[in-house]
Amino acid sequence: MGDTPLAWAAGNGHDGVVKLLLGRHDIDPDKPGEAGQTPLLRAASNGHGGVVKILLGRDDVNPNEPNIYGRTPLWLAAFNGHEGVVKILLGRDDANPNEPDIHGQTPLWLATNGGHEGVVKMLLGRDDVNPNEPDRHGQTPLWLAAFNGHEGVVKTLLGRDDINPDMPSTEGRTPLWWAACRGHEGVVEMLLERDDVNPNKPDQYGETPLLRASCGGNETIVRLLLGRGDIDPDMPNSQGQTPLLLATKSCHAGVISLLQPPTSATHSPA
Repeated sequence: MGDTPLAWAAGNGHDGVVKLLLGRHDIDPDKPGEAGQTPLLRAASNGHGGVVKILLGRDDVNPNEPNIYGRTPLWLAAFNGHEGVVKILLGRDDANPNEPDIHGQTPLWLATNGGHEGVVKMLLGRDDVNPNEPDRHGQTPLWLAAFNGHEGVVKTLLGRDDINPDMPSTEGRTPLWWAACRGHEGVVEMLLERDDVNPNKPDQYGETPLLRASCGGNETIVRLLLGRGDIDPDMPNSQGQTPLLLATKSCHAGVISLLQPPTSATHSPA
């Protein structure tokens, strides 16, 4: 199935042609083309706000009509960071801002993954957007922002009162775990400021954020984690390996120095 003339015009942002075609009494403004892409989907995906407004002016255009992958116009606009189109769609009372695709990925999930801070702020301005909605792998928007090191997005998400900053993925890996593992120092700092973040939470293999940072030789993050009064510096993984042991195996001298307990000075008798 190929594109209709209306879908082609909408996808290329030809406002005038779209208006002419919509003037035909036999036109179907919501007819899908390739991959189930309606004219509105094409326009939203490509950021053509003018065409989106024209199409949404029709009562017979569904603002939530998905393609074959379950991706709505809002989903595609959020994925591509088209703030203007997102704002237009959110202005519709009947637009669902929390509709996931077939993989369980919501518009907020996609905007977060792409680091589209403006879109994230708009979506979080809605009470009916769940900031903790995970995809099928248990990866939340905050998890993604921490994984990718999007500090601005992390800060915005942490500003929501209903955010769960310690929600792990299906592998048991929390936002802090990944931020520590990937060396995102700013994100680690923000997460460690939260009392509801457990710095010792291990993944399914028993590996903690400190263990991952120690194994990778990241002295700054090791120092940040050790600054938490409730950190357990000796917590081993499922194989009994501690952060100090792994740092020693990898010859990370700076991390070894941070993890080693202070030694008491000995005095020879006079």
